[in-house]
Amino acid sequence: MTYRTLRFDIEEGLARIILDRPDAANALDLVMAEELFDVSLSCASDPSIRAVLLSGEGKMFCAGGDLKTFTAEGEGAPAFVTKVATLLHNAITRFAHMDAPLVVGVNGTAAGAGFSLALSGDYVIASKAAKFVSAYTASGLSPDGSSTYYLAKHIGLLRAKELMLTNRVLTAEEALNWGLVNRVVPADTLYEEAEAMARRFAAGATKAFGATKELLLRAYREGLESQIEEETRHIAGLMGSEDGQHGMASFLAKTKPSFKGR
Repeated sequence: MTYRTLRFDIEEGLARIILDRPDAANALDLVMAEELFDVSLSCASDPSIRAVLLSGEGKMFCAGGDLKTFTAEGEGAPAFVTKVATLLHNAITRFAHMDAPLVVGVNGTAAGAGFSLALSGDYVIASKAAKFVSAYTASGLSPDGSSTYYLAKHIGLLRAKELMLTNRVLTAEEALNWGLVNRVVPADTLYEEAEAMARRFAAGATKAFGATKELLLRAYREGLESQIEEETRHIAGLMGSEDGQHGMASFLAKTKPSFKGR
């Protein structure tokens, strides 16, 4: 399928999503929100997809919401933004609950909704040229895109308030030190490094990754007894899976496993 605001392809278990509005700083408009939702459905429902890579074309990762298109709606802006945000949030939800890990390669500035997209990754690699800024309150708005859910969990409540209330800009190295990204790499190797990590995940135990993601999503809202009951349910289910049986046999035989994602 051909998209207008992003590129999407699948190869050998790896899905690539590249935000592709470089002339508009990869800003999120209604079309991009619709297309992100569409590709998220593919990533979450296609069992052949075992890892997903999300990055941006050009110098910016994503400048956030396309405020020009929002304000052009006039009095209809609240309903319009509700539609855009709902589509974006549905996409992020599907990325969060799919078995395949989401690797985000932050190639440049991640602001507003772009900041939120970066935070939602399961593994985040940033270019040395990347910058991170919440930006919402500078325009008189509050955050969306899951950033209020993830940010405090990544860096603590006090630092989350600092970033969201002051709109302090973090360099890639500061983001690494604060715990917002996993690695920082040279700009000219970002995509190569991010794809290598995604391919590593694609060769891994997909169902085990999915179970782990689900358990970690629950970790801040469940009590101990409820959480460990879920741990029991997931590990017991994986024991009977093809990958689980193969993984245990490989461990005991001291051989490298070759997982199939089943």
